Amino acid sequence: MAKEDMIVGLDIGTTKVCAIVAEVDESGDLRVVGVGTSPSEGLRRGVVVNVEKTVQSIQKAVAEAELMAGVKIESVYVGIGGEHIRSINSRGVIAVSGPDHEITATDQTRVIDAARAVSIPPDRQVIHVLPQEFIVDEQAGIKEPIGMSGVRLEAEVHIVTGAVTSVQNLIKSVSRAGLEVAEPVLEPIAASHAVLSPDEQEMGVALVDIGGGATNLSVFYEGSVRHTAVIGLGGQNVTNDVAIGLRTPWQQAERIKQDYGCALQSEVAAEETITVPGVNGRASYQIPRRELSAIIEPRMEEIFSLVFKEIRRTDYADLLAAGIVLTGGGALLNGASKLAEQVFDMPVNAGLPQGVGGLIDSISAPGYATGVGLVLYGHRVRSRNEQVKIPETPGGLMGWLKNLVTGIF
Repeated sequence: MAKEDMIVGLDIGTTKVCAIVAEVDESGDLRVVGVGTSPSEGLRRGVVVNVEKTVQSIQKAVAEAELMAGVKIESVYVGIGGEHIRSINSRGVIAVSGPDHEITATDQTRVIDAARAVSIPPDRQVIHVLPQEFIVDEQAGIKEPIGMSGVRLEAEVHIVTGAVTSVQNLIKSVSRAGLEVAEPVLEPIAASHAVLSPDEQEMGVALVDIGGGATNLSVFYEGSVRHTAVIGLGGQNVTNDVAIGLRTPWQQAERIKQDYGCALQSEVAAEETITVPGVNGRASYQIPRRELSAIIEPRMEEIFSLVFKEIRRTDYADLLAAGIVLTGGGALLNGASKLAEQVFDMPVNAGLPQGVGGLIDSISAPGYATGVGLVLYGHRVRSRNEQVKIPETPGGLMGWLKNLVTGIF
């Protein structure tokens, strides 16, 4: 496989690291040819807290993906998330510069630059500038203004920022693992490429990605990103509740949650029981499965309630005609979709990765949505012959950290 035909997504999560290798075939489609996973160590709530452990986790996942694909991985698109992520919407205005008042690519770049010229604290940096729509002489709803005539051009954009140190530590970990970062990509933006259809994004939809350490939210309307946010609760919080409630080690609690957990007590038969392993040689014991569900349901309801509160902060809570799409490892929990429907009071579907061929069976689960989305994002960047970068950060970490060009969406 030629290097230019290979795209690699690296999802560095709180509970697992996933590397996905895809190749572009003769028809221009993506085929997954390698998948590698490793337990994640060194992260807390999506943020690197131990660089060396993170490096080791990355190397294990990448080595497994390289072995399966039979290639050497050099460059990756990296997912970025965590509670340090913040986003705002901004508007920029310019006068069209051409003598005939025809809008050019230069005008489009200028108006986006004007929109991103907002005050950002020195400890934060821009990750994405995502155009939502353009307005030409008060005519709104324009997606592609180039070639149109007008004297006044406005742009509404969604700006995503992150803490400088958090972004640097993630990039540093990838670099120390012997890899080059093609671009860091916000995790819910990446996941949306894998699980949301253009129709859903046009109608209005909220993507809820329940990870191990945090839950990512992205709201789409009329084909554009309108809001993104990170909720600092995820699957690990559910597991911690189970470990405390059943007085069992964390690893056993995780296994019990995955095998027998249900987010809705009403979905569990009253007569069902499960076996809880004892600690330090103590005898195992049985409990009703509903008791386990009684521990899980309140935490999952809290996560969904916080997400819904965040959605209601936007102007799009009543415009989500396509409802909610759940993805991430937390979406695998039995009863999660039904509980979410009760909390959100709208249709809820589980989002599975789509848009790629090849090793479908290896990635056909919500937990691979971000990894698959990263390779789809990279493919879109390459196919449009655009390279999206992030701006220079204090300290000069890595020479490629330069000024941001418009984000892809």
